[in-house]
Amino acid sequence: MRIGVIGATGYSGLELIRMLALHPNVKEMNFYSTSSFGEDISEQFPHLNKSVSGTIQKWDVNRIILENDLLFFATPHGVSSELINQLKDTTIQIIDLSGDFRIKDPDIYKFWYKQEHACFEKTSQFTYGISELNKEEIQKSNLIANPGCYPTSVILGVAPLVKAELIEENSIIIDAKSGISGAGKGLSSTSHYMNRNDNLTAYKLYTHQHIPEIEQFLHSINQNQNYISFTPHLIPMTRGILTTIYATAKRKISSEELQEIYKSCYEGSYFVRLRDTIPSTKDVYGSNFCDIYAAYDDRTNRITIISVIDNLIKGAAGQAIQNMNLMLKIPEETGLHFTPLFP
Repeated sequence: MRIGVIGATGYSGLELIRMLALHPNVKEMNFYSTSSFGEDISEQFPHLNKSVSGTIQKWDVNRIILENDLLFFATPHGVSSELINQLKDTTIQIIDLSGDFRIKDPDIYKFWYKQEHACFEKTSQFTYGISELNKEEIQKSNLIANPGCYPTSVILGVAPLVKAELIEENSIIIDAKSGISGAGKGLSSTSHYMNRNDNLTAYKLYTHQHIPEIEQFLHSINQNQNYISFTPHLIPMTRGILTTIYATAKRKISSEELQEIYKSCYEGSYFVRLRDTIPSTKDVYGSNFCDIYAAYDDRTNRITIISVIDNLIKGAAGQAIQNMNLMLKIPEETGLHFTPLFP
């Protein structure tokens, strides 16, 4: 495969490049940017020296179509749709890491993303790339909307219970905490060292753009599930997401039955690890794993799920490569055998 990475200089783009360099099915990589180009990628990012080289090129739609078989768009929402709209009448495969092609209703997209969409008519052609739960559709698609980082940790954590109709619909409460890299490379007061160091903050209460993405997928597997309560937080670490999910059970359930529901859902899923102890972000740091722990509280009749991922890998670049593998119909773990970093 000849692979093009658009948005190569962002955090997700750099993670894509680092991992694709070791992928056995990748013959050639090309790097593109709309803002920073002309320099060798390893000169701008010395951690890639002796592993990856190649000039960062300016976006040129004609050249990109000729040079690549598959494109990763590691660009912000709004940018992806504008660029993809320029790709006319082509069969090139696309995996978009932005939120531009996840939401299927144009009014919902406009409400939550606060902007117009450059080519919403193409959204219906994109398959939602939650790898473990939408595998067959991904394998048949050439256009993938890669899930967001928070939705990945939430959906993998709670979907088995929603699908089994074991929890009260619309009782789901989500408390998610993310490392600062989730905010991207852009400079802002949010990512300023003085505001992040020794500080824990909630943000975008009731307004986070990942809310409709989570609701849309959960509704697709249980038509009675419509709403969630979601509060994201920023914590003073570079990467990782720990999501705590609370839901009211429809009936009493044994620990054995609860575990069986998860085992049945994720049987054969290489990157989901079901835990009998509470996981932490260090358990998945630098890997494409999602670790999940679920427990039932007989006293309150609530189920609590802990889900952890690396937001830049399973929450972005790693899952994108996993989706590429599914599209190529090769083992989904190909090129992703990264043991988590510890300590």
